[in-house]
Amino acid sequence: MGLRLSGNQRTESASPYEAQYGFSRAIRTGNRILVSGTGPIESDGSTTPGDAAAQARRCFAIIAAAVGELGGEMGDIVRTRMFITDAADGDAIGAVHGEIFADIRPAATMVVVAALLRPEWRVEIEAEAELER
Repeated sequence: MGLRLSGNQRTESASPYEAQYGFSRAIRTGNRILVSGTGPIESDGSTTPGDAAAQARRCFAIIAAAVGELGGEMGDIVRTRMFITDAADGDAIGAVHGEIFADIRPAATMVVVAALLRPEWRVEIEAEAELER
């Protein structure tokens, strides 16, 4: 549901934190789409079960939906930031990133952090897209 606010377009997801904390899943301003930190949240608000790779796939699915809703596609993504809680998960999360972005090759950062909002989250991902249209 893309909503317009102050000349920008924004979108929401199933995250309970968007309304509670006052942010949008993604916002389009001009030809840029900025996607907020995206945790592995299922449509019912629960955390995606499984390993770090499964959680990363869910994060990227939410990101793809948000970017698509605002007129972009995954090929428009120029930067990703992956926050992980265990360096041992880096290869698994990186492999998922590689599956999705093998031909796109955006600028990317992976950072190990002490914790994420929910203790069961192993990854949270941000993305930025630049549209030519």
